[in-house]
Amino acid sequence: MYRYNVQLKDYNSFRTEAVAKIFCEPDNIEDLRQCIADHPDLPKLVLGKGRNLFFTKDFDGLVIKPKTYGIREVPDDSDDSEHVFIEAKAAEDWDDFVRFCVDRGYSGLENLSYIPGTVGAAPIQNIGAYGSEVKDSIYEVVALDMDTLEVVSFSNEECAFGYRDSIFKRKRKYIIISVVFLLKRSYHYVPRYADLMRELENVENPSLQEVRDAVIRIRQRKLPDENTLPNCGSFFKNPYIETDKAEQIKAVYPDLPVYPVEGGLIKTSAAFLIDKAGFKGKQRGQIGTYPKQALIVVNYGSTDGNEIVSFMHEIQAAVNEKFGIQLEPEVRIL
Repeated sequence: MYRYNVQLKDYNSFRTEAVAKIFCEPDNIEDLRQCIADHPDLPKLVLGKGRNLFFTKDFDGLVIKPKTYGIREVPDDSDDSEHVFIEAKAAEDWDDFVRFCVDRGYSGLENLSYIPGTVGAAPIQNIGAYGSEVKDSIYEVVALDMDTLEVVSFSNEECAFGYRDSIFKRKRKYIIISVVFLLKRSYHYVPRYADLMRELENVENPSLQEVRDAVIRIRQRKLPDENTLPNCGSFFKNPYIETDKAEQIKAVYPDLPVYPVEGGLIKTSAAFLIDKAGFKGKQRGQIGTYPKQALIVVNYGSTDGNEIVSFMHEIQAAVNEKFGIQLEPEVRIL
């Protein structure tokens, strides 16, 4: 059941090297409980596909990589014919799950197509793209509490979702077992994101499949293939700034993207700021930003996560010096 001194290079998409003291891959709740009970005092790290983290040092603890699979339609006794409940286990590939839903005409997740990772990782990060966030479609999250070894469920409200945030990210004591989604059985396209609108401008009343295909085309053009150029996707969060700060920047850069959000703040583009700070396509040693998308940090051959951290600090310093904005990493650094 356990493996020891396991190299983690193949378990993070930046391909940085680190060794896990103990590694396990439980495929059911009973084995998952046993893994935790057998090592009560060790630090624990739960891995999906490692698409949003990288290592800077060895992990002197227990790495748990659940292998629970399955997708099912949850029976619903209500008279609601407009919606459907779909439960997916944590280890299911995220985009395979989105394809499953779109193929059946279930809408709500199509804008989140082609995001790498697992179903279980989606609520932790509250993944989002093209005007949508996964919280908009989550009904319930089922997880194992590592402190009590009890299975607990969280309603959408109890998940305390925020921008790339959730209770599962703030409290690393839960291992997600499955996620229940509330999706629609029908679809009506509503234009709400510039890139997607441009991609579909010649398509009248786009279908669910056409929207998914458009999202995939956009992402394939903008983002590097992690198998040929290791990366973790968007490296930084888009910052929330005060209105006067946004106006100050727009006076110099009128094309600054601005999106009003809660609390009277403005969300702007980290990629735009990085680009204007001179870091789009810039490389230091074997680490750089992707020439087609400044928000993507790429690895041209390093196995040392500390080189990525150094490059991150350089970007942060440049953006802060030019705009007075401190970028926060979206990826998890271990």
